[in-house]
Amino acid sequence: WRSLRTPVVWPPGTECIAKYNFQGTTGQDLPFSKGDVLSIIGVTKDPNWYRAKNHLGREGTIPANYVQKREGVKSGGKLSLMPWFHGKITREQAERLLYPPETGLYLVRESTNYPGDYTLCVSCEGKVEHYRIIYLNGKLSIDEEEYFDNLMQLVEHYTKDADGLCTRLNKPKLMEGTVAAQDEFSRSGWALNRKELKLIQTIGKGEFGDVMVGDYRGTKVAVKCIKHDATAQAFLAEASVMTQLRHTNLVQLLGVIVEERGSLFIVTEYMAKGSLVDYLRSRGRTVLGGECLLKFSLNVCEAMEYLEANNFVHRDLAARNVLVSDDNIAKVSDFGLTKEASSTQDTAKLPVKWTSPEALREKVPYRYRLYFKIGSPLKSDVWSYGILLWEIYSSFGPLKEVVPRVEKGSCWTLDSVMLPSFRMLREKLAAYQRPRSSTSELLAMSTRDNAGTEKR
Repeated sequence: WRSLRTPVVWPPGTECIAKYNFQGTTGQDLPFSKGDVLSIIGVTKDPNWYRAKNHLGREGTIPANYVQKREGVKSGGKLSLMPWFHGKITREQAERLLYPPETGLYLVRESTNYPGDYTLCVSCEGKVEHYRIIYLNGKLSIDEEEYFDNLMQLVEHYTKDADGLCTRLNKPKLMEGTVAAQDEFSRSGWALNRKELKLIQTIGKGEFGDVMVGDYRGTKVAVKCIKHDATAQAFLAEASVMTQLRHTNLVQLLGVIVEERGSLFIVTEYMAKGSLVDYLRSRGRTVLGGECLLKFSLNVCEAMEYLEANNFVHRDLAARNVLVSDDNIAKVSDFGLTKEASSTQDTAKLPVKWTSPEALREKVPYRYRLYFKIGSPLKSDVWSYGILLWEIYSSFGPLKEVVPRVEKGSCWTLDSVMLPSFRMLREKLAAYQRPRSSTSELLAMSTRDNAGTEKR
């Protein structure tokens, strides 16, 4: 029964997700269940079968047509939780979009007659019906009997039951240029099953949601829970970029859950020892020792070298955004949600201690997404990495003392062109992997020997 189809050969290390259950027919086969993530070791003599291993390290052969290759989400359109939402269009434009007539075809637009409200437009038996969606006391309603927290919940309700409408909502009219987020994550192999995720304990709170410890199919995970549709929309770009990044020293995305009711769950590997900044404070630099601190420095540098090589810039590199695993491996992350936001005003401020001079001058907003694709290499992360080294090996003075030192160029070189690449930094740090590396030597690394320039 083995397929005669010849698939494209996947290189070793390729991640696949199982589309079906497979019990195996011989002792050499690797059984798996639908939804399992497998890593390709190599192709067999039969190109329709691969050698692979599961998350427990067990190896065996698998049929290629039973699994799907995981791919980075690189949608040409904008990922959207509400691809049927068309924003500010008129009644006439909505009717043109819903032509030719198809009963159950629908879209949502902003109300032109009632600012702040919305309109549900539904094609039914050759004509278009327009239903006003009233926004009252933080809730949405069409009939003032059923109330919903957001548009996604409202649309979900009427896709299951007409409940007074002319027809049940059957088919969304997608806004041009948008792609349904759930469809895209499913297509690329990153959609997880909500029923298999158990949320156990909250470990962090922020203005956008919670970070929780959870269990997914028997594996301990960290889960970023964003429960408001507008906020969840803002995190889609972050999640899609994470699907493109795979490195030992980056916190790994395990998958995404998009709920019809507007919630978004970003599931990542669990890092038992928390943020690097808290880890250093709780144990002390003298307790950890120079070898351990150098290892953390190298871990972060290798992650940033990978991002740099792939033309990404993090833009918020700091010890608070580096997590430590149970086996003392440091991994770059974005877990800003784990900190309680004191106020909107505070969270809008620049992270002055970590921000490069050009960013300070241009007043670049603080609340970045995880990574930004860039057209040419930038050195702002290198500057931030130098500050991170200072965090690891020393301690900051009061904030008011930091700004003048940055402005005077007393920390790092102010000419970003003169800053080294992460590859250069990694090579220099690796050279310092010897007994009794001094703190002063390591602190000087981020600026020394870059075209002979060093600002002290």
